[in-house]
Amino acid sequence: MHNPHQGKAATVITGSLAAKGDVVLFTDLDQATPLSQVEKLLPWFTRGFDVVIGSRNNRREGAPITRIAMARGFMLLRSVILGLHGITDTQCGFKAFRQSVARDIFGRLKLYGDRHVVEGSMVTAGFDIEVLFLSKKLGYNIQEVPVEWHYVETRRVNPVKDSWQGLLDILKIRVNAWKGLYT
Repeated sequence: MHNPHQGKAATVITGSLAAKGDVVLFTDLDQATPLSQVEKLLPWFTRGFDVVIGSRNNRREGAPITRIAMARGFMLLRSVILGLHGITDTQCGFKAFRQSVARDIFGRLKLYGDRHVVEGSMVTAGFDIEVLFLSKKLGYNIQEVPVEWHYVETRRVNPVKDSWQGLLDILKIRVNAWKGLYT
């Protein structure tokens, strides 16, 4: 596949839509969650779950206090504004889907579903939230599973800019839902 640089969301969407297996997994490039952790997610599909997500289980060992504060604030906002209760870690970059479910969800995304070329790194916290918001709204069974996770230092995260963008994304998802764009 050839995909111009369009950020994480477009890359995940492209790969997921082209995937051939029964289960589609995406993981962050930095491998903060080792790929071997997929063994913890796979059994949940035989138990009837459609979406199985890795969770850092509210542990952010090694992460700076600013990142921990950002995570806690983000959890509160997404729960209050979007009603994503019961999902503690939307941002762990280790998520698996039944193939048909992945195609359904990724085909309906509004925030990052439109493709456009980007330059440099781009943190898209709203992508993961929109994916899980849609999963819940469409009635898919979601299971959150604790996985091994290691903080990886990155210069891609700007606490002020990325927190603001995350809030805007949450608000856009809420507005899109009110407009009926996720049906």
